[in-house]
Amino acid sequence: MRTSWGSATDRGRVRRLNEDSLLAYPPVFMVADGMGGHAAGDVASRLAVEEFSHLAGRISASPDEVHACFHRTAVRLRETVAAGRTAGTTVAGVVIAAYDGGSYWLVFNIGDSRVYRFSGGELEQISVDHSVVQEMVDRGEIGPEQALAHPERHVITRAVGTGADPEPDYWLIPAGASDRLLICSDGLTTELGDEALRRILATVPDPQDAALQLVAEALTAGGQDNVSAVVVDVAAATDTPDTENTVRASQRDVVLADDASGQLDWDDEIHGATVPRPTRARVPEVLR
Repeated sequence: MRTSWGSATDRGRVRRLNEDSLLAYPPVFMVADGMGGHAAGDVASRLAVEEFSHLAGRISASPDEVHACFHRTAVRLRETVAAGRTAGTTVAGVVIAAYDGGSYWLVFNIGDSRVYRFSGGELEQISVDHSVVQEMVDRGEIGPEQALAHPERHVITRAVGTGADPEPDYWLIPAGASDRLLICSDGLTTELGDEALRRILATVPDPQDAALQLVAEALTAGGQDNVSAVVVDVAAATDTPDTENTVRASQRDVVLADDASGQLDWDDEIHGATVPRPTRARVPEVLR
């Protein structure tokens, strides 16, 4: 499966640091959002990208290999962060996976960064947020519109580095010839609704231009948090794997969070920051 892609990130109009990191190089495309209010969110997202970069350059990756990246990230966070301090990150993305002779997207997620698929003019959110408000929506206590303005909308129930071994969710979906995927941090979806995402993905043909416009419009809409977007297109599909499995003019995209001390002041913590909830969410069905 051949792919083309683009990526963009910005610290936003309020936050001092960009705690988002991203990786875009087949077979893996991902965004990690370091958790605001913690001592080293930038370190956490950077470590996640470093571990997932071990998959870069392959034709495909397996669920076991992806899960190992989550595990190694959590171990390194426990070893790296100073005693008495905590760091965490959300992670969302896709890898190209081969299964039963076909090409698939293996979608993975922990936290409230998201993966969308745009195909046939329709936008579908594949990942499911691990958040307090999503659980309230699932229980029927509030509707999707109420969730957008709920005071606990930034409180997540799962992340890498905030507890025991991470518990990501996985989805294995067939890759279509017209698929366009969007992987993004919550700084994008907080500012732009589904219709804005669909409009940009439908009208901007080049994936790099689409990623840049998504981030630019999020900044115009307010930019209260760090904003990151990776857009991936299926350029061509064949029945047999091809070692030249990418189509792109530039080299791989690896954008790491700001290299800073990790110290956050009060202003950093109150403006749209993602924060963890100490209780544990439901146990996911892990595809392995």
